[in-house]
Amino acid sequence: MALVNRDIKYLNRDFSEFRQRLIEYSKTYFPNTYTDFSPTSPGMMFMEQAAYVGDVLSFYLDNQFQETFLQYARQTNNIFDLAYMFGYKPKTTGVAQATIDFYQQLPAKTVLGQVVPDYDYALTLRENTTVSSTNGLTFLVQDKIDFSVSSSQDPTEITVYQVAGGVPQYFLLKKSRTAISATINTQTFTFSDPVPFNTVNINESNIIKVLDIYDADGGQWYEVDHLGQEMVLDSVKNTNIYDPNSNLNIPYLLRLKKAAKRFATRFTSLNNLQIQFGAGSPYDTTEEITPNANNVGLGLPFKKDKLTAAYSPVNFLYTDTYGISPSNTTLTVRYLTGGGVNSNVAAGTLTTLNTNAISFNQNTLNPTTSQYIFGSVTCTNPNAASGGRGGDTIEEIRQNTLALISSQKRSVTADDYLIRALSMPSDYGAITKAYIEQPKLTDNQVSTIETLNLYVLSQNSNGQLDYAGNTLKNNLRTYLSQYRMIGDNIEIRDAYIINIGVEFEIIVLPEYNNSEVLLNCITQLKDYFKTEKWQLNQPIFLKNLSILLDKISGVQTVKNVNIVNKAGNILGYSQYSYDITGATQNSVIYPSLDPSIFEVRYPDSDIKGKVVPL
Repeated sequence: MALVNRDIKYLNRDFSEFRQRLIEYSKTYFPNTYTDFSPTSPGMMFMEQAAYVGDVLSFYLDNQFQETFLQYARQTNNIFDLAYMFGYKPKTTGVAQATIDFYQQLPAKTVLGQVVPDYDYALTLRENTTVSSTNGLTFLVQDKIDFSVSSSQDPTEITVYQVAGGVPQYFLLKKSRTAISATINTQTFTFSDPVPFNTVNINESNIIKVLDIYDADGGQWYEVDHLGQEMVLDSVKNTNIYDPNSNLNIPYLLRLKKAAKRFATRFTSLNNLQIQFGAGSPYDTTEEITPNANNVGLGLPFKKDKLTAAYSPVNFLYTDTYGISPSNTTLTVRYLTGGGVNSNVAAGTLTTLNTNAISFNQNTLNPTTSQYIFGSVTCTNPNAASGGRGGDTIEEIRQNTLALISSQKRSVTADDYLIRALSMPSDYGAITKAYIEQPKLTDNQVSTIETLNLYVLSQNSNGQLDYAGNTLKNNLRTYLSQYRMIGDNIEIRDAYIINIGVEFEIIVLPEYNNSEVLLNCITQLKDYFKTEKWQLNQPIFLKNLSILLDKISGVQTVKNVNIVNKAGNILGYSQYSYDITGATQNSVIYPSLDPSIFEVRYPDSDIKGKVVPL
């Protein structure tokens, strides 16, 4: 019998369309075999059952196809998977932050006839010290607090706390830290034989992140964005006090480290965090292979011709370990939980300090005094905590992921490098001012657009602008190397500091006190020239200074505003002098062509005013 070419329609989508098409199909191809199409006939029962199955299968097919699109997916686990595929890590909780002021008393002692604090009794609060609020919420201070150290990045405020007979008996020290609403939790996982890409899960609500992972031998496992990432940023304590190029204001040196023990994390739902380890065996790993001309393409299958191989800079040895898998050990995982709307505690409620993390820097101290000093430690939050919220909603995950697709972690534009330099963690030193530009070319030079000059400045312990030391520059160079495009060359250079003074003359209204008005003018100029308000290559508008002084109550007329240059290392200023008169055009003082910044280094003495008669 010859095969009849059937006319089959593929556009049916629901039960009624399937049912109607089956009836038409039967009437067309079996006109004499079956003619009873009444709703109660046995044939219609089978047709409707087939239509029912087709409708269900069509629904699930449409649903599965819909779940592959981030914009239309509905199931939470699929939305999480799609977000990770595009590089976005959903947040399961929002962490509140609060600035906490820590106080401790210090006894006084006399040194060379001067009464000063006795820093032998200075206390240290270890990393991850906890502070509790009056309603029982826990906040975590991740940075160490050492009251014996003060720098521009970690200043200590000192005031006289108690006086006897006109002589200070106790001083009060104050340090501030940012705390987050988090609690440290611990889980252990035991592993036997190595399993490629072994995974473990932490099931708990409001998980923030993994704090650290250590194995039974004390070895640290490093978190990476993906298991193919073998280089991690590692901190080394800066203790070389004899290195003239070092800077002890920078507590850690930044180094790149090749880590075989690594893991990646991902949320599979709002209450489940998955931790995945590598695929290699700790007894047979190629993590330490140094690439050379003889082993590039080491793992190519079937001796494939290297001329036709596509090499990846991430894995050009063609090894497939992606880190090692834990075996015959127990891993201790510490992770943070917390956050939420209720973590936005009010001001003055973070007052209960965990004293188990407090210790003296020295052991040979007077017991009575030590006990008193230990009990003097207090803390409080002057402002309410903010930022606490729930995790990302489904719609927020969608929108954040779509926004991330059009961006990337790599630094592409000059502004990307500028933001990266300013965002380097403070443990490795802080860049206070930064400016980036292409090199200025002379007539006989050729443009090299891939080269950028990054001009930077730091601060000294007094909060004044200073030139970045070699240690800070090396840390910055290492930090930027993880985000630098392969064709970019970043030259880190010192910007120029131009120290200035301000001299002004005003006429005061008759009914006002001259000294009071003059003091208000100097205070306003001090605020105007604060270092944090100025950027590299920012000009000075003399007209703005006149307007600022003219708005002060009691000022009748601003007679004159003059900017003078202050230079000379002996006097404590920058070594570079600057022609202020030559740089002034139309009442605007322009900085030099080389990136520079104006700074009033000593506001108390460099800002001078005079009241003159009408």
